[in-house]
Amino acid sequence: MRVMLRARMDTQVSNEAVKNGTLLKVMESTMERLKPEAAYFGPSEGGRACTFVFDMADSSVLPTIAEPLFEELGAEIEIQPVMNREDMQKGLAALQHG
Repeated sequence: MRVMLRARMDTQVSNEAVKNGTLLKVMESTMERLKPEAAYFGPSEGGRACTFVFDMADSSVLPTIAEPLFEELGAEIEIQPVMNREDMQKGLAALQHG
């Protein structure tokens, strides 16, 4: 299932993570694990944030995704199902035939 993860990092924790190199390591490790189709980084609600869109085949991987962001960056995380254009078209077509 295609999902979008948004993580907003604690400013003080992520400031230290920038200084000691942890932020880059956590982001690279997360991207390696998720293999996202899209990844974005920028400010959100006054703090650092990242957004990843990826395929989550099994919800049991959630702890391996979320815990490093919680522990290393003090992040607040949201994960929700999303669709791309083709998914939306397929879903709407199914409504027409249902």
